[in-house]
Amino acid sequence: MTGTQEKKRVFIKTYGCQMNVYDSDRMADALASDGYEATDRVDNADLILLNTCHIREKAAEKVYSELGRLRVMKEEAARNGRQLTVGVTGCVAQAEGAEIARRAPVVDLVVGPQSYQHLPQLLRDVGGGKRAVETEFALAEKFERLPAATKERTRARGVTAFLTIQEGCDKFCTFCVVPYTRGAEVSRPVDMIVAEATRLADAGVREVTLLGQNVNAWHGVGTDGREWGLGQLLYRLAEIPGLDRLRYTTSHPRDMDDALIEAHRDLPALMPYLHLPVQAGSDRILAAMNRKHKADDYLRLVDRIRATRSDIALSSDFIVGFPGETDEDFEATMRLVETVGYAAAYSFKYSPRPGTPAANHAGHVDDRRMSERLSRLQALILDQQTQFNRSSVGTVMDVLFEKSGRMPGQLMGRSPYLQAVLVDADTSRIGTIGRVVIDSLGSNSLFGTLVEPDVRPAATQSTVEVIT
Repeated sequence: MTGTQEKKRVFIKTYGCQMNVYDSDRMADALASDGYEATDRVDNADLILLNTCHIREKAAEKVYSELGRLRVMKEEAARNGRQLTVGVTGCVAQAEGAEIARRAPVVDLVVGPQSYQHLPQLLRDVGGGKRAVETEFALAEKFERLPAATKERTRARGVTAFLTIQEGCDKFCTFCVVPYTRGAEVSRPVDMIVAEATRLADAGVREVTLLGQNVNAWHGVGTDGREWGLGQLLYRLAEIPGLDRLRYTTSHPRDMDDALIEAHRDLPALMPYLHLPVQAGSDRILAAMNRKHKADDYLRLVDRIRATRSDIALSSDFIVGFPGETDEDFEATMRLVETVGYAAAYSFKYSPRPGTPAANHAGHVDDRRMSERLSRLQALILDQQTQFNRSSVGTVMDVLFEKSGRMPGQLMGRSPYLQAVLVDADTSRIGTIGRVVIDSLGSNSLFGTLVEPDVRPAATQSTVEVIT
C-alpha cells in the first residue's frame, strides 16, 4: 500500500466473554498488517465483523437480527458505489457456519475462533467474488501465525490486558456449548505466553488477566521441556519487570491444585480475587450438570484457599432452574451462598443450548418459578457484595489507575478486588499504582483519596491496610 492510498477501516462488534475481547484485538492486529485500521464508527467501516458468543440465550437469533440491520447498510453502501464486507466470527460462527451462510446472504465470510490467522487471505478471497466459511479447529496454528500487536496499538488499548493461555474444555458440563464451539482443551506453551506478556509489559501494560475456558486446567510445555501447571506459570510471569498485577479466569473447582493455591500465598502480584464457579449448591443438580464435584468438595476447597490467603475474595457463577431443580435443590444453593459469602457473583436462569445434553433433560422449570428463585438469589448476592464493598471504607488499598473519570480532575482505577475506585488525581498517574484511603461507597464505585505522593511497585506493597 502506498502512502497516498486511503486505509480501509474495520469495525468489530464484540459479544460475550473476555476471550472474545482478546480475540477481537488479535483480529484487529492481523488486519492491520493487511492495511486495515480499527474504527469505532460502524457507518464508515469498509469491513464489519461480528465476534459472537454462544453462551447467552438466543445468541444466534440476536446475530441474525443484527445481520438484518447490516443488510440495509450494505445495500445503501452499494447504491453509493462503496463496497461493504460483512463477516461473522466467534462461537456462533463455529456452531452455525453453514446455516449462517445459507440464511444470511449479506454475510461474506464466516470464521470460527481457531481460524483468525486466515482472515487476510479469506478477505482476499471475498474480494475476488467468493464467500468464505472457515471453521476448522487449529488452535496451535492460530497463536503461532497471528501477528503481535505493535507497541503503539497495545498502548492505545490501556494499562490492563487479556492474554489467552488456554482454549477449549474437556469437562462437558451438560449445559455448556464450549466443547462444541471451542473444541478440546489446548494449552499454549510457556515461552509463547511469556513472550506475549513481556511485550505487553514493555508497552506499558501493568496488569494481565490470563484467560481460558478452563484456565486452571492449563498444562503447557515449560522452558525445561516438562509440563507445567498454572501455579508454576504464574511464578514465572511474576518475574517479568513492569508486570505488577496478575489475574486469571475462569476456573473449575476440580483443577484448583495445591501449587495454584500456594501461588496466591507467595506472589504479591497475584491479586486476591478468585472467580471460582460452582453453578449450584445441590449435589443432585451438580451431578445432573456433570460438574464432577459436590457442594461439600467446593466448601472444603474454599476453606483451603482462605486458610492459605486470608484476604482473598471470591466470586462465582450460578444457574437457577436447571432441569429437575426442586425447591429443596434451590434452597441448597442459597445455603451455599450464605456459607461462602461472595464479593460478587453472576447468576442466570437456565436456558437450553441446542446440542447440549441438558437441552433434552426432563423436568424443565417454568419461567415464573425460575424468575422468583433468581430474584431471591440475586438479592442475597447483592447484599453480600454491598457488605463486602462497605467493609472497604476506611481501608487503604493499592489502586491501579487506568483512565480519566467522568468528572474533571478525576481518575478511575481498580482495587485488588476489581472494584472501581474514583480519586482526584492528575492524568500523569495513569498506569501507576497508588495508595488510596477509601472514603465512601457509591452505587457502583468506591471513592477515595491518595494518601502518599510516591508510587511504589506493587510487589512491595500490602494489598489492603485497615486504618485503626
